[in-house]
Amino acid sequence: MTQARSTQISLQDTAYYHCISRCVRRAFLCGEDAYSGKSFEHRRLWLVERMRLLSQVFAIDVCAYAIMSNHYHLVLHVNTANAESWSDEEVAQRWTALYKAPLLVSRWLGGELKSKAEINKTLELIDEWRERLQDISWFMRNLNEFVAREANKEEGCKGRFWEGRFKSQALLDEKALLSCMAYVDLNPVRADMAQSLEESEFTSIYERVHSVACKGDKRKGELVSLPAKGLAGFLGNERQMQPSAFSQIGGIEFSLLDYLALVETLGQMVRPNKRGYIPPCDNTILERLNMNAEEWLKLSENFGGKFRCAVGSAKELESYAQHTKRAWVSGKASMSACNF
Repeated sequence: MTQARSTQISLQDTAYYHCISRCVRRAFLCGEDAYSGKSFEHRRLWLVERMRLLSQVFAIDVCAYAIMSNHYHLVLHVNTANAESWSDEEVAQRWTALYKAPLLVSRWLGGELKSKAEINKTLELIDEWRERLQDISWFMRNLNEFVAREANKEEGCKGRFWEGRFKSQALLDEKALLSCMAYVDLNPVRADMAQSLEESEFTSIYERVHSVACKGDKRKGELVSLPAKGLAGFLGNERQMQPSAFSQIGGIEFSLLDYLALVETLGQMVRPNKRGYIPPCDNTILERLNMNAEEWLKLSENFGGKFRCAVGSAKELESYAQHTKRAWVSGKASMSACNF
């Protein structure tokens, strides 16, 4: 049964979420459609460009992504502190980069409002926009609606393009975050679309490996004044992270080089139900994390199956269930099997 998004998003537990959108009837979003013979490769760029534009406007960072033939994955971080630091003028500028400004707001920006009632109404509207600019549902809505309109326009048709609402998983601790990011980045490898991280195009790992810089979308004149924004950064291992501070961290508490080695290690493990893998090579990343290969593999494999609305330790799952008013959260048994 469909559940309200409020029962899946709990920012007091975590600011990190894994989101998935899939095309209706598993129709082709991107890639080569063997049935029709048509190529939809260019649509991958639609998603990447729109995702970058939205991360530039919203107080939401993209930690990882993978664009597949009939679906895509995103790992998002909600930066509430950043949103709260914006002035009212900046909030209005960001929102009106995506939507036409109401006359009242345009007059307020121009310093034309004199009535206290009109000014208060404008500030109420801006407060609502501030909330929306840190809302994953609004981020995904802007992304999916744009792609759906472009695809329907290209195919000369109307109707639903996406299978339904996007699915989301709360990532309640660092292990869940890193395992989910690895799962997302390895999607093309497991689908036998690539045999190395360097070849996994339209993924965040490819962007990080090749240092693809985000310059901002200069075609949109209204966005030129906003700072260019790329993927969420890795903070390295300079400080020990406190578990209680996980949701407040403004980056990924891990070394990028270690993460690359971790993803490659997972990609080398052959899965009987998946076609692709990375040819093996030596590294010691798992020893430094004090976890063995089987634990990481079990956790990263299950992001598409056993783990549903949230991932984390049993204690963190209980807290998340309480805050989202759930009687229970599926995946506790899987977490125990992963030694969480």
